[in-house]
Parts: sequence; C-alpha cells; structure tokens
Amino acid sequence: MSGEFSLLNYINTPDDLRKLERTQLTDVCAELRQFIIDEVSCNPGHFGASLGTVELTVALHYAFNTPYDRLVWDVGHQAYGHKILTGRRDIFHTNRKINGLSGFPKREESEYDAFGVGHSSTSISAALGMAIAAQKNNENRQAVAIIGDGAFTGGMAFEGLNNATVFPNNLLIILNDNEMAISPNVGGIREYLVDIATSKTYNKFRSEFAKVLGKMQLMGKEEKELIQKFNNNLKSLITKQSNLFEGFNIRYFGPVDGHDVGYLVDVFNDLKALDGPKVLHIKTKKGKGFGPAELAQTEWHAPGKFDKITGQKIKRGSKGQGPVKYQEVFG
Repeated sequence: MSGEFSLLNYINTPDDLRKLERTQLTDVCAELRQFIIDEVSCNPGHFGASLGTVELTVALHYAFNTPYDRLVWDVGHQAYGHKILTGRRDIFHTNRKINGLSGFPKREESEYDAFGVGHSSTSISAALGMAIAAQKNNENRQAVAIIGDGAFTGGMAFEGLNNATVFPNNLLIILNDNEMAISPNVGGIREYLVDIATSKTYNKFRSEFAKVLGKMQLMGKEEKELIQKFNNNLKSLITKQSNLFEGFNIRYFGPVDGHDVGYLVDVFNDLKALDGPKVLHIKTKKGKGFGPAELAQTEWHAPGKFDKITGQKIKRGSKGQGPVKYQEVFG
C-alpha cells in the first residue's frame, strides 16, 4: 500500500480506529476518501455515494462498539468506507470481481455486515428487529439504520417507522440527506426534507428543546412520552412546520453537517444515552471531495474507470476498460 496512508495502513479493524485521538479523525477521513478514489478509478463500482459518507462511516465506527453494535446500511451503495475500515482494505481491489468482495454488505463476508443488502428501503425494518431483540435479551446493544433520502421514499421505510414505537427499543435511524438517489430526488418527501432543513424558525425551536433532553433521562417513561408529545404539538403550532418523524412519536434531531466528523461523534455519543427510537437527519454531498463527482452527481454514481487526476472517464471499448455494456447501447 501507498505510504501516503500513514493512518489508514494501520486500521485493520474499528478497534484500531478507536485507539486514535479524536483530532486524528479528520486525517483518517482524508486518507479513506483518497483510498476510495484510487481504488474505484481502476476497479469500477459505486463511487459518489461512498465518497459522501466518509465522515459518517468513520464517526459511526469510532462512536459505536462494532460489530457488537449493529450497523445496517440501506442499499449498500455508500458502504465502501465501511468495508475498508472493517478488515477488507487489503483485498478491496477484488470488489465486484469473481470470487472477490461483494459490491454490497454481505453477512457471509464479515461479522461487521449485520444485514445483507442490495435492495433499497429495508434498513429501518431490519435494524428495528435487531433493536427489539436487544431489548428483549437485556443486551446493551445499539442498532443503527443508515438510510438515504432516496431509499427513504420506499414503502418498506414507512412500514419500519410505523412499527418503531410498538415495542420498546433504542433504534437510531440516520437519514443521510444528499437530495440524490441515483438521479436527483423528486416528489413530496424531497420537498418535505428541503422545507424542514431550511426552516430557521423550526430548527431554532428544536435546538432549544434539545437542551432539555438530557434532563429527560431522570424522568419516568410516561413523563417522557407526555413531554415529547407536548413538544411535537407546540413546535407544529409555533412554526407551522409539522414533523413526520415526531408524528410517529419518534424523536427527531437535525439537520446537522454530515461532513463534520468530530461533531458527528459527539452527537452519536449523546444519542446512545437516550432511550427510545430516534432519527438523526444529516446533510451530505454525494461525491464529496472529488470535484467532477460533486458537479455531475448522476454521472458519477457508478462512473466506470476514470483518470483520478483529471477526472477524464475511460470509455468502454477502449484499452483496459472492456466491452461496451448492453444497457449502455440500449439506453
């Protein structure tokens, strides 16, 4: 491996990551992002989504005790950083190749892959089952669903939300909002997330109330539920901005900067101490850190081979790129 990865070279498991100082996490993110660029430029795969979740991935594995704590990645397009940090760095060049790594999280491949994915919108239901099981078994085990705003539009995501408060659990849902699926998102959910992310009045009120949450740990279950419902209704009245998640009686936090790794670690540590299901809404940029991918996010979802310096794509059918794909001709 290249000597430029002075930290990443020594991270073979998340335990190694957690031995680092908090101040080193920004450098880990920079190295992890560059490693993804290096690898995917010559071994094609899902590119933009994984670049956008670098800070999120590092913060999750730093704050949570994986693999005991469960991370469930929706779809799996964004999970390359997760694979690299969980013992598969040196074989990542086999990604999506015969007898190599799967392009998605796969339970048979690693104990860190808590759920096999590939289809969208399944993460909330899967992680909810894990969270309920942990409660029933009296295990201090966290379950986290990481779902993008594109996958969130799928019906299964809403079924998961609908069931999230039926049984006691400490599920954490991270809504990774980059306003993109493979293509730009459209529809009512997109408009809703834009509205709530840009409502200064709503978010000011939410921030003030967040200061009270710590004190809620000293209260009984019924007191907490009454205060939460009162808070939800009062915010709706004052701001004229309803909150979908709080309508399900799921605590909502955010939106926060999904590229501030240190702040994400702080938030995760705070949320681990709160009982009950909750949603953390983070804002990220698909293709973060690679200029061409930031400017043309749809084209760089899975770009094929490219020059990592110039960003010039290597056309299929040219030397080293392989034959033109059927779907490219058909499209």
